Amino acid sequence: LLEKFDFTDIVLSMKSSTVSTTVKAYELANERCDYPLHLGVTEAGTEYSGIIKSAAGIGSLLLHGIGDTIRISLTADPVREVQAGIELLKSIGLRDGGVRFVSCPTCGRTKIDLIGLANSVQSKLSGVNKDITVAIMGCAVNGPGEAREADIGVAGGDGCGLIFRKGEILYKVPEDKIVDALLDEINKL
Repeated sequence: LLEKFDFTDIVLSMKSSTVSTTVKAYELANERCDYPLHLGVTEAGTEYSGIIKSAAGIGSLLLHGIGDTIRISLTADPVREVQAGIELLKSIGLRDGGVRFVSCPTCGRTKIDLIGLANSVQSKLSGVNKDITVAIMGCAVNGPGEAREADIGVAGGDGCGLIFRKGEILYKVPEDKIVDALLDEINKL
């Protein structure tokens, strides 16, 4: 209809609250027209479920080269929508800059509060704009090796942590000093 009146300044958005419907709609639109596509899963839900649904839908489309702009719609603070969008783009390699954060799941070898440590470090790094990868690993058995690509990281020990850079162990610190030691090393980068 718009093209009939010579109006072609169009951006298409075909959202659904169902991920599979959203993906199919955008795939069809991508096949049939050349207009920019604004991606989103509408009414995605609360922060937790909404981020998962949005990442599944928007992420899969972007990984197939479909989409021009995105919107993460959450029943949450709009700042979290923006943060989720930035993290999504970073995680699939479409945005550089800022800290990339990796951490392992806990297992029987974990002897530190890995969950608390990971959350604390990630929170303290939220405003840092260095293009670095930071790893928070639960044990010295796998930590430095699995996270050798990280610019800086920590591998947990028994009440302590091994600070490492690019897989090379720098030094050992008590558990209550890990965050400060890691932040000091990040400031040196």
